[in-house]
Amino acid sequence: MKEISALLPPVLQHDFIARLDGKKLLIGRRDRFPFEKTYFTSSCAEDTAAAIRNMVTQGGGPLEAALWTLVLEARLHGKDLCRIDYAIMVLSDARKTNATMRLELEGLRSRLSSLPEDCFADEVEELVRSRLDDYDRKYLSMGQQGSRLIREGDGILTTCFPEHSFFLSLALARAEGRSFTVFAPETRPYLQGARLTAPSLASMGYSHFLITDNMCAFFMREKRISIYMTACDKATRTGWVVNKTGTLANAICARYFSIPYYAFALAYDERYGTLENLDVEWRDSAEVSSIRGVMTTSPEVKTLYPAFDIIAPELVSGIIMPEEEKQ
Repeated sequence: MKEISALLPPVLQHDFIARLDGKKLLIGRRDRFPFEKTYFTSSCAEDTAAAIRNMVTQGGGPLEAALWTLVLEARLHGKDLCRIDYAIMVLSDARKTNATMRLELEGLRSRLSSLPEDCFADEVEELVRSRLDDYDRKYLSMGQQGSRLIREGDGILTTCFPEHSFFLSLALARAEGRSFTVFAPETRPYLQGARLTAPSLASMGYSHFLITDNMCAFFMREKRISIYMTACDKATRTGWVVNKTGTLANAICARYFSIPYYAFALAYDERYGTLENLDVEWRDSAEVSSIRGVMTTSPEVKTLYPAFDIIAPELVSGIIMPEEEKQ
């Protein structure tokens, strides 16, 4: 949808997230942004899965990269549904906590069998473009809801990189004349807040501050934060949310200081009624001992890295999702 493009920062433009170049897929390297605007070249589903697993793209990026990978596979192999099934499995396993990507791929698979063999790749591409347009409409719906929660003078805390709907919320609130300031924690160890969120806020001209991960409670106590908003990787109808590690601590602090917490989710993960015992992803703990290739401690120090938090319903004021998904 062209109408939302102008409301989004460069890192959320479709051409940067993922785009086809013949029989190659170019995936925007969020892991090198904002210092470099470069692309990872994928030649197959295995390459894209590696890019997702290695945090070349993250958040909402894997969804688009995975969809375009299906088109790439169709260009390379035609209507080979066994290969498509394998591609879907490999992509879904790359980040198991990313429910949206898995659900979308599984949903598309049921529609591919009926596509004609002689123009299979073109039909898959048309289907993917249609799905991306639909996601843009969903982002806009969520952004409209989010904007109504932002009041004049709000201090807005987020965590990690909050993706399309958060930035659309800001854009629409500003268009209606409301001013606000966004507080973006660094989000260690990959610094998504420092490298993605804060530069995006700056590029769009929003009042903002980059803070360290352990400053959030301080600014809540000082009454400089009045609302907490994040994306999420998984949500249930019963109000459970999964998001980047650090989200839980901020949600607990927000509850203590009577600050509402809202999470953006594209759909409920209907497989779960509760996420209390969900097996979340633990990444290589060695990632905690360095930042962008620079060691922050001695080599013999032991580390741990649970990549996601599970946030219970009593800490969540509401889940913002497309209107049609609330039924």
